Amino acid sequence: MDTKDLYREILNEHNLNPSHKKPMDNPSLVLNGVNPSCGDNITLNLKVDGNNKITDGSFTGSGCAVSQASVDMMLDLIIGKDKDEALRLAGIFMNMIQGKAKPEEIEELDEAASLEDISRMPARVKCAVLGWRTMKEMLDEGKETETGTEIHCDSK
Repeated sequence: MDTKDLYREILNEHNLNPSHKKPMDNPSLVLNGVNPSCGDNITLNLKVDGNNKITDGSFTGSGCAVSQASVDMMLDLIIGKDKDEALRLAGIFMNMIQGKAKPEEIEELDEAASLEDISRMPARVKCAVLGWRTMKEMLDEGKETETGTEIHCDSK
């Protein structure tokens, strides 16, 4: 199996059978992320305990396979981590998409590393980073259950 086939397989699995696409009761943090260029729209929910550890996460919304799979992979990666580690991983993901991450950093992204080639598909970059930018803004700002806030994700 070549890299492109593996990428498609991982992407399709997370898109067709997402582990984290479901509503959540009583999340600590809620933020809506929108990609205005294509209409992808997600609501990210996180439960964070008193030690800043992400104990659970989910998302709802609609979008292309890339946006849906990327946020599902992100949640696989950040649940069980503390906020600082989740933000560090988001930084690695953004650097990877921009072609700036080192191979050893990319390995830390687990299945999300399969999206590395998105950097060569400019129309898909905003899709891939939607969940990550939403999570980053949520954790950076610490917005407490502010539903309906939109994040307009522009690739930079």
